[in-house]
Amino acid sequence: MKKYLLLLAVMGLMSSCYDLDQYPHDKLSSGTFWKTEEHAHQAMMNIYAQMKHEQTYGTYFGVDALGEISFGRYESVIYGTYTNGTGDISSKWSALYEGIARANLLLQNIDKVDMADGLKAQYKGEAKFMRALYYFQLLDFWGGVPLYDETTIISDDFMNMKKPRSSAEEVRQFILDDLEEAINVLPVKWEQSEYGRATRGAAVALRGKVKLFNQDYSGAATDFEEVVNDPSGRGYGYKLYDSYPDLFKPEGDCSDEMIFAVQNSGGVGNDSGLPSGLYMGSRSSFGGGWNNSIPTDILVDMYEMKDGKTFDWEDYIPGFTASQEIQKETFLAELTNNVVSKYPEKKELLRQIYENRDPRLEQTILTPYAHILGAVGRIPKDMELVLAKGTNENYGYIRNNRGWYDYLWRKFVPEGDMNGEINDRYHVPINFPIIRYADVLLMLAECYNEIGRQDDAVALINQVRQRPSTNMPALNSGPSWLEARTHDEVFQRIVHERAVELAAEGHRFGDLKRWKLCEEKLNFKYDDILGNDRYTRKFVERDYLWPIPLTELERNPDLKSQQNPGW
Repeated sequence: MKKYLLLLAVMGLMSSCYDLDQYPHDKLSSGTFWKTEEHAHQAMMNIYAQMKHEQTYGTYFGVDALGEISFGRYESVIYGTYTNGTGDISSKWSALYEGIARANLLLQNIDKVDMADGLKAQYKGEAKFMRALYYFQLLDFWGGVPLYDETTIISDDFMNMKKPRSSAEEVRQFILDDLEEAINVLPVKWEQSEYGRATRGAAVALRGKVKLFNQDYSGAATDFEEVVNDPSGRGYGYKLYDSYPDLFKPEGDCSDEMIFAVQNSGGVGNDSGLPSGLYMGSRSSFGGGWNNSIPTDILVDMYEMKDGKTFDWEDYIPGFTASQEIQKETFLAELTNNVVSKYPEKKELLRQIYENRDPRLEQTILTPYAHILGAVGRIPKDMELVLAKGTNENYGYIRNNRGWYDYLWRKFVPEGDMNGEINDRYHVPINFPIIRYADVLLMLAECYNEIGRQDDAVALINQVRQRPSTNMPALNSGPSWLEARTHDEVFQRIVHERAVELAAEGHRFGDLKRWKLCEEKLNFKYDDILGNDRYTRKFVERDYLWPIPLTELERNPDLKSQQNPGW
């Protein structure tokens, strides 16, 4: 019953966008549209629909590849070979501005609709929330950008859209102004049929994030405190979901932890989901995935022991770190006639190494010789991640599409056929969180740490660490390895906790940039589990901001003199 209600909610949210996506955009401002409340609803769903574009939030899990905890998307950025002509650069810019244009279109026309003034104001605030969301991603990747609001009529001015860049400060203020208007009119909750639309809590949390990224720690803390403490008694009701792994399955889609998420659905005739099955799944997951996105062993080694101690391979296998031969001996199995004929002697030790860790490791990542319900084509089958040449899903082994010896994701990857709920590997019916409560707790902890409230910061970190399914020991609970009392000690805990708690949710690159840790963290040579060299990650000062795309420079020559530094 719970899942049935969820699907109704998702269908209620997104069904209108299908019709609108088929409705010619040049007709939306004509005399045939902008008449009824249903038209306004369709237009609003069209704004939300742009979140599913791969370059906005559709594959935002791949943005973690720009950090050190994942690999996959944006390979030219990772290698440092990208230019202002790189496709990913221009397509992300265009996709975000498309979302902004859709929001502006509604704002330009909503007053023509026959509906109550209060409802019009709510629609305007909702559109401004979405516009702020898209502009914030532009600000994070490019800094100052041209600002186009609802005074720009694209059908009239498309060839004249040649505004110069606004400064980062001007763009940030524009975002904050939009969010202020949204906060004043958005509801705390929507009725079930509209679940997933932006709420007051989502707007307050996003405003706090914008302030945090500008190092306005006191201002950000005030916003996050409203979401966490609800001092005015608005009834937000946000809280941590008990089960971390279920949070990234349909069971957690409507949980009180989800503050704002991309709404995804699946099933025959209702394919509007997350492409995580294709890009995060392996050949041994439903429909056969490509595992373009993979977790690095840098991330895997971050997960603490269950007692909170830092993990070190040398504590288990002396010489492991420096010897590729020992690594191969530790991990490699042998196959005969497509069946494992010899497991590595240390298989049981390996399983102990992984299972005696922060539970979020096994809940997030598929580790060697662990099992998962995968699929042969579309037929569910138990699968084991065996490290050997020639593994084949028909025999119950995970087949890595890259052919690398690496970890794979569990998070967001469909298990089996999801009890018949999935129809397409490109449309996994799991919502993708953009803002969730654990993220807000950790951002508030960061604010407290920066304004000298270390004890309060630690208390918030401990809430995340002690989610029932995680149950990691609290910081400052006795053992020396759990001590975190100074600013720097607490900061390092925040850096760690955000990596393991928010893995594959697209936060890491933005975090490292605002902490100015990119040069330290993002210059390394990466090898796989067996020590085979795979790629070299490069980051220099210019990479804090991406170049304005070549297509934009050609369209608007005035931007050439406003290119980002180093480009």
